[in-house]
Formats: sequence, C-alpha cells, structure tokens
Amino acid sequence: MAVDFEKLAALFRALEQEGVEYVLVGGLALNLIGLTRATQDADIVVRLTEENIRRLRAALRRVWDDPAMDEIRYADLAGEYPAIAYGPPDEAFTIDIVGRLGEAFRYEDLTAQPVEWQGVKVTVATPHTLYRMKKATIRPIDRSDAAELAERFGIREE
Repeated sequence: MAVDFEKLAALFRALEQEGVEYVLVGGLALNLIGLTRATQDADIVVRLTEENIRRLRAALRRVWDDPAMDEIRYADLAGEYPAIAYGPPDEAFTIDIVGRLGEAFRYEDLTAQPVEWQGVKVTVATPHTLYRMKKATIRPIDRSDAAELAERFGIREE
C-alpha cells in the first residue's frame, strides 16, 4: 500500500485548523525542504501542554475516526518514554508523535519555518535544526542526512 499524500495533506491542514503547536522533523521534513528521502512516517515534535495534546487529538479526529487516538495522552508524552507511534487505520504510514528527543530536543529547542506543501502550510524544522538533530546520532542514515544537509545548505560545524 502506498502512502496516501492526500491524507497527509489533510493531517497537516487539520493540525493548522486546530492550532496544534508542532514541528515536523525526520525524513518527511527533509523532503519538504528539498532533499529526497524515502520514509513511511511523519515525525512531529509537539509542545507539551495538556491543551496542545487535546488539540492534537481533535486534529487527528478530523482525518480519522479511530478510538485509539484517545490513548494519545499528555502524561505519556511528558513521561519517561516521550514518543507515541500512531498508526492511522488503513494507512501505509505512521505518525510518530514526540514530546522530546532525549534531553537534547524539545519543541522549544527547535527552530522551524512554514513550508507550503500540497496547498497546506506545514511547520518544518529548518535545515540547520535538522542538521543539529542528525549529526551525532548512531544511525548511519541520520549521519548521511546530516552530511547532505551541510552540503546543500552550506552548514558549517558549530
């Protein structure tokens, strides 16, 4: 099953309509800033407030009728394991909802920019932010992404 780009666009439209504070990171973010990268998920870092997580669930409900989204809770995202992989029904992709990445990155630590995609405004991490997130990880794909970001956007080591 192929990724349904119309559903992804509907997701980003719903996030905007509900006022969800989020930043898209990961492979999809790379694609939206112009670097081609295969991915099967949308990685979003969300501001950790109970109200923002409520708005997130409302946005997801605009796109999918799925009682499982009630399991997306602030307490979990703010807890010891601050990520939830949500698999929308009948979709070929997942949405990784992240409260923080270790101690290094929270919503407040990310610099983002609006990018228009499929006629929808998407809040995407800047190339420099993506570089910072990927440069020191252990996954070879992340280090490769960091090198490509540095080359394409003229990013110099900090």
